[in-house]
Amino acid sequence: MTSQRIEMPSDLLELFAGTDAGPRTLSVPLPAGRAVRGDEGDAERPSLWLSDDPASAALWPRLRAAHRQSGLWPMLLDGYDGEPSRPWAAGEFWPDAVSSPAEHDPDRLLAGWWAAQTAPYDGDDHLSGERRIAVTAPYGRHWPGLAPAVEPRVTPERHADHWAEQLSQAQPAMRLGLVAAERGSDALAVLGWQGAINHTNDTAQLCAVLRSWEERFGVRVIGVGFAELYLSVAAPPTHSAEALRVAAEHFAFCPDNVWQGQRPRTVAGYADRLVDAPTWAFWWD
Repeated sequence: MTSQRIEMPSDLLELFAGTDAGPRTLSVPLPAGRAVRGDEGDAERPSLWLSDDPASAALWPRLRAAHRQSGLWPMLLDGYDGEPSRPWAAGEFWPDAVSSPAEHDPDRLLAGWWAAQTAPYDGDDHLSGERRIAVTAPYGRHWPGLAPAVEPRVTPERHADHWAEQLSQAQPAMRLGLVAAERGSDALAVLGWQGAINHTNDTAQLCAVLRSWEERFGVRVIGVGFAELYLSVAAPPTHSAEALRVAAEHFAFCPDNVWQGQRPRTVAGYADRLVDAPTWAFWWD
């Protein structure tokens, strides 16, 4: 049975203003919602369509399947603890401050972040000297390079559909967001998300790494919080050696996952949790 094509509402069309998007159609009825413009800078168009209420668990897969025609990438959105309007309804994002993911090389970015996290630091005894280097053993200060690609066990899109539903059921207060992005890995840059601003002030740098993870590990962006990121992973590492290389990338991408994560707070300990993991989650302090 063919889905009925629905005329795209004007508040969704606003997300494409000023772009050469071509005709867009949507085949999925949406709940009540509105377009939200970032409150920083002088963006020429809204960055986000936001549902008024939490989203149905079955809605994300349908919108993901419609992405090719709609150009809108769906994300489940979690608010700030105690202030659910932040950052989404409050418009706390800054698309004007973001470059393009295509401008950045993921290996170079990760190597630079790795160097910054492993450099000698005398300001805090807990993170200085040999104790600091021990966190990144066996690599120490040496960046090991990008981990090899892993063959997906399942279709990345279907895997993402399943885990988006699981995330929606586990966190039923999450609302639905739609962003005009050609691929899910670019959605945070289009939005101008600032959740990792203490790590990088240019979200496109994170998106460049997400693009690489899409290609190497079948990653898809399924959810975002005030400072959290939720990914489905169709091709996770399958043994400890693979996982250690991936863990090094995670440490460079989001050091707080290790520095403030579960014990043991080392790259090797973190790697053990990545073997066969169907999802990855990140949090920046």
